Amino acid sequence: MTSPLLKHEVVVSDSGPLIHLSQIRRLYLLRKFFREILIPQAVYREVVIEGEGRPGSREVKEAPWIRVIEIRDKRLKNILQLALDEGEAEAIVLALEINADLVLLDDREARLQAKRLGLHVTGTLGILLRAKRLGLIESLKEELNKLKEAGFRISRNLEEEILKKAGEHQDN
Repeated sequence: MTSPLLKHEVVVSDSGPLIHLSQIRRLYLLRKFFREILIPQAVYREVVIEGEGRPGSREVKEAPWIRVIEIRDKRLKNILQLALDEGEAEAIVLALEINADLVLLDDREARLQAKRLGLHVTGTLGILLRAKRLGLIESLKEELNKLKEAGFRISRNLEEEILKKAGEHQDN
């Protein structure tokens, strides 16, 4: 099965992937894979306004290929916020409203909710795996180490699984 990461697709992102990729100076990968990234207002507020001075703030604010869209279905947002934060809830609502091909989410519960609603999901790790497979990064392990140093949480099992998919076997 091929990954649903194609330049022509409609893609919505939550804050996590934008921040995490910015932390390791890999936000440009999204531009390489997608024509544009759509984000809801809550994500813009979280990354750019509340996150001013932190990784992702300036990058997202200045990226002409990242566009902010207001969601319409506030009721669904409120329902999703019973289990998710505002940015995650709005990203899922926006993806549903515009019939997005893909939504970028890192939070486990948000990913589960999105999949239950029929959305295709990937996140920071999926973007980095795709970049490794396309030769845009040399070592996925190095990128994962940078992410972990920046506070990204990943289980040992998931790390081993993604490194195996990338053809980078762990030395135990």
